[in-house]
Amino acid sequence: MVSHDDVERFEIPSAGTDDDDLTAELFRTAFRPPARVTGVTYRWREMTDAQAGKVWSALAIWVRWLVATYQLTTSVVPDCWWRHSEIVAELYALQRAELASYASDDPGFGPLAFHERLPHAVERLRMHTRTVGCVGLQAHKEPLVRILRHDDADFVEWQAASHQLGIEF
Repeated sequence: MVSHDDVERFEIPSAGTDDDDLTAELFRTAFRPPARVTGVTYRWREMTDAQAGKVWSALAIWVRWLVATYQLTTSVVPDCWWRHSEIVAELYALQRAELASYASDDPGFGPLAFHERLPHAVERLRMHTRTVGCVGLQAHKEPLVRILRHDDADFVEWQAASHQLGIEF
């Protein structure tokens, strides 16, 4: 018995070469990298002062748009968002994703993908905001910065070994 789901026998009727051209155009973006019209994405820790100034300015405008457009409350993005590195990192990643989703050669799937990911980002923002504690206080709470030492004697000794289980030298 032959099934219509049989991949070996399933054929899509073609309307000729025009149909092949249309199909190729629809799926062309799957085979080439998207155009870089969204600018550069930076690592915060590697930016120069000039780069940071431009990025902060663009991010502040974008966060204002995001909060207004999606009616995000202070439990998602607190008023002091810019003072919390974990919230800034999440918002910057979200900004870059939103900009990339509107690439000039995107056939329309980018914006949909952004909106599919948005609820997950909002939940992460809500978690970060709850952790920093500013909303409950109705004021900014200065974060405690925890710096791990990389020159601790125990760590230096630990990193010198391979740590592969079952292998003895």
